[in-house]
Amino acid sequence: MSHRIAQINELIRQQLNSLILTEIEFPKNTLATIISVQTSKDLRHAKVWVSVMPTMYTGKVLEKLKKNTPHLQYLLHQKLSMKPLPQIRFAIDDTEQKAFAIEELLDRIKETS
Repeated sequence: MSHRIAQINELIRQQLNSLILTEIEFPKNTLATIISVQTSKDLRHAKVWVSVMPTMYTGKVLEKLKKNTPHLQYLLHQKLSMKPLPQIRFAIDDTEQKAFAIEELLDRIKETS
């Protein structure tokens, strides 16, 4: 990944984190965080990885983000003066959930040994 794309990824991540805090209302006691952004080499597309706590609201949060993507895209365009501005797509980052499941499994193995 080039240095420029890495900078763009970080800039988009920061701006989207700020926007979802102020512009989107999630279920009570739910936290959605932009974990990372992967922008294509041609800067046309950006996959945005989101972590949701508690995980039981993951589906609702992803649905709400997808529904509000055009609005977020517009606001991002207002904040960033770059052309082209990548089209954003949201995806759930379940790395933390997988790590927790592995940790639980290892704990059970220790208990049975």
